[in-house]
Amino acid sequence: MVSAAPPGLTLRSHTGVAYRFDPGALCLELLTTGGPGPYRRYEVLHEPADLAAWAERSRLTPTPALDVSAAEVADARAVRDALFRVVLARTRGEHPPSGDLKTLNAAAARPAMAPAVAPDGTRQWAGTPTGTQLTATVARDAVELLTGPFAHRVRTCAAEDCHLVYVDTSRPGRRRWCSMEHCGNRHKVRALRARHSEEG
Repeated sequence: MVSAAPPGLTLRSHTGVAYRFDPGALCLELLTTGGPGPYRRYEVLHEPADLAAWAERSRLTPTPALDVSAAEVADARAVRDALFRVVLARTRGEHPPSGDLKTLNAAAARPAMAPAVAPDGTRQWAGTPTGTQLTATVARDAVELLTGPFAHRVRTCAAEDCHLVYVDTSRPGRRRWCSMEHCGNRHKVRALRARHSEEG
């Protein structure tokens, strides 16, 4: 039996090192594709193939065969940016912008992707999901996260130069880093160097 791959995305640091990042929710995986303001420089959703490529890397199972238009890519970016601002407001204990909540709720109200059982008994998606259905699925996941039991555990990585957002689903609730193998490891290395310089 083939074991399922662990959830999460493979990202690359600015130095080109690959590492695994599990934000804990589908909607937070979308935030790795860019965002508003200073996050615009990380934008990767330019055309329909880009949104399909993200869906393939995401925790959606199985990978949906999408039918995406250019307008739906623009809509996905708008919903992602609204979600980004809502989530960041939540991590700061602030009220989210009402316009962004309206955007997120409107997307969640649209028909989402529907799961189905294939003739061989495996899971599939009904029909050929559209970009709008994909965005609705992500928006509904965001609503579930932001109104669910882990809403208070949505955080940004503790590293000063990292802005990745995740939900801490660990039992103790003490996760600080986007990834132990990336920012957690960088912190350990810096702490070790600091100790050595103090001792030297």
